[in-house]
Amino acid sequence: MDKKKAWKDAMHTWNIEAKSINNLMETINIEDFIKCIEIIRDCQGKIITAGVGTSAAAAIKIAHSLSCIEHPSFFLSPGDAVHGALGSVQNNDIVILISKGGNTEEIINIIPSLKIKKVIIIGVTENEDSVLAKNSDLLMKIQVKEEADAFNMLATTSTITVIAVFDAVCIALMNLTKYSKEQFAIIHPGGAVGKRLLEETK
Repeated sequence: MDKKKAWKDAMHTWNIEAKSINNLMETINIEDFIKCIEIIRDCQGKIITAGVGTSAAAAIKIAHSLSCIEHPSFFLSPGDAVHGALGSVQNNDIVILISKGGNTEEIINIIPSLKIKKVIIIGVTENEDSVLAKNSDLLMKIQVKEEADAFNMLATTSTITVIAVFDAVCIALMNLTKYSKEQFAIIHPGGAVGKRLLEETK
């Protein structure tokens, strides 16, 4: 194994991903970002996230982070959704659909049912001309210049950038709602974080 080459690859990956996250300050539409925060803040139901492949990984992380700050959320598999799991979605919910190209078949297949249920759809994609973008109540356009791999195909930079956007949404919501350590300690009593929270809130 060429250790120098492996380390060079690592630095390249981190540099590409770091640049993409830094570029968010110039590429994210501020009004859309604020609207996303407001929609989630005002949600009277649940927040459902969905995606396929690496977008699913991002969706799972986003749902977990939102739940951690008392905005009840869960990941819905698009495959399960069209086989009855859409019954978990009700008309006071918000659905965050993630698809880099915006035309992922499994995501597109659930849009008609979501429209019938009259939920708010937040579409996360880089393609504003896509089916997802055109059917979203709020479009969060997140576009990266390049992925980290040599083929510019492996969803590396794009996935971590989507996560970074919604990490920022979560932090803004925490500050907006004055979310406290005491609240966090109630729902996160486990692990090293839970131990520290319980000690700090005694």
